[in-house]
Amino acid sequence: MIRIEKILFPTDFSICSDQVLEHAVYLADKYNAELHIVNVLILFHKYSPIDSIDLPDEKKYTDRIDIQIREQLNKLSSDYNLDNIKIVKKQVRGISEAPAILEYASDIDADLIIMGTHGRRGVKHLFLGSVAEEVVRQADMPVFTIRELEKPKPITHYNNILAPIDFSDHSKKTIQYVRRIAKNYDAKIQLLHVIEDNLPAIYSLAGHTSIYDLEPKIEEKTKAKIKEFYTSIEGAEENYEIFTRVGHPAKTIINFSEENNSDLIVIATHGLRGIDHFLMGSVTEKVVRRSSIPVFTVRAFGKSLIV
Repeated sequence: MIRIEKILFPTDFSICSDQVLEHAVYLADKYNAELHIVNVLILFHKYSPIDSIDLPDEKKYTDRIDIQIREQLNKLSSDYNLDNIKIVKKQVRGISEAPAILEYASDIDADLIIMGTHGRRGVKHLFLGSVAEEVVRQADMPVFTIRELEKPKPITHYNNILAPIDFSDHSKKTIQYVRRIAKNYDAKIQLLHVIEDNLPAIYSLAGHTSIYDLEPKIEEKTKAKIKEFYTSIEGAEENYEIFTRVGHPAKTIINFSEENNSDLIVIATHGLRGIDHFLMGSVTEKVVRRSSIPVFTVRAFGKSLIV
């Protein structure tokens, strides 16, 4: 069983935020959770979505925030009984978005952060980073990220839920979550392990250029290992399929989700920080950045929603 008591939804009033809000309201309604809708005002920023001055009058700003949030909620009033959901509207200030979001999440002891991602790539992403990725990396609780789509999928029907696994303790946590989520939606679980075919150069001296040269039956053996790993975890559901692919983990996960009609990705983050993160990056963050379907990110440590 998953228990969610407080959900944090950061909004910038974009189209992406409108789409994410529906997910937030749906989950708040489903789990009878308190929904905190937060807008972050960046201090000394040269532009905000509402006022083109550095430090707007606080009451004027918060009043306009309240109006914008009510406008967002009104779009959902025909589909949800908002009177049944406790909604807290808040404007917070900070020097950058992610730290302000994380500080507020800590202050209210949030169980889940749900937010949109604009999916920056290339040089712009290198220098600016992504608020969603930083939150995913730093948060002590699960983070649900959603990409803006021209035609969003219905949020009440997930038929296929993808769970990438690497046989680590992090993957055990992924399975614990995915089986509960799949049960809620009566969905099929897609268990995927990505085999990286990157032999050290020294193997080429012996004529080996591929992992298949060393282990021709690696996919067959990997599938057996996936089944053993999955079924060893208490409460494993029967409605699952096992897949292996060869390639770069993040890219392969994204391609698989697109080719196999996945509706949601549940994935663990190793929480790399500092120089390790800079040098190695994170498969999870790359998936969050590139995925066109929602990504539910869990941690092997920190707050758990499983009871």
